[in-house]
Amino acid sequence: MSTNQLLLEAIALKKCVTAVYNGVAMKLAPHVLYTKNNALFIDAITLEKHGEPPREKKLGAFHLQGLNDLQITDSHFEIDELFEPEAEKYEGAALFKISA
Repeated sequence: MSTNQLLLEAIALKKCVTAVYNGVAMKLAPHVLYTKNNALFIDAITLEKHGEPPREKKLGAFHLQGLNDLQITDSHFEIDELFEPEAEKYEGAALFKISA
């Protein structure tokens, strides 16, 4: 399965993914796949870094080229209030967003 397919499935089914990003093992809750500067990104809540919860919860942008060892998990997540589906940065750029 390609990276894009895996992320589309994770977003559609509200399933977490694991990946290594900039050398850091992470568990992410992806909320949207979009384009920026002709590149693909996801915005996701980081649930774990190196197996531990992060100090603060935030919605981060992740360049798809930087996501390595990407795998979908059986863990489900809920839509986070930090995600603003109507944010200006997604206008005309969002390929797929999480839905309620």
